[in-house]
Amino acid sequence: MSFCSFFGGEVYKDHFQPGVYVCSKCDHQLFNSRSKYEHSSPWPAFTQTIHEDSVSKHEERPGAYKVRCGKCGNGLGHEFVNDGPAKGVSRF
Repeated sequence: MSFCSFFGGEVYKDHFQPGVYVCSKCDHQLFNSRSKYEHSSPWPAFTQTIHEDSVSKHEERPGAYKVRCGKCGNGLGHEFVNDGPAKGVSRF
C-alpha cells in the first residue's frame, strides 16, 4: 500500500486490510495498518509510525504540523493537535 499523490484521490481511507503503508515516491515504510483508525478526513489516519524516522514533522502554525516522508521528504499530509483517537496525544 502506498500514499497517493494529492490530486490522485485517496483509495486507502476506508481500507483496513493488514499491511504496511509506504511512501509513494521511495517505498520507505511509514505506518502499519494496526495503527490506522477511522477518521472524518479524506485521507487515512494513524496513531504511530513503524520507525522513529518514518516521517518528519514541521510546525506550520500552532497545533498544525506538515508531515513528510522521513527518507525523501514527500508530503504526506498534516497532523493536528487534539485530533485523533486519544485527544492531545501525538504519537508520531
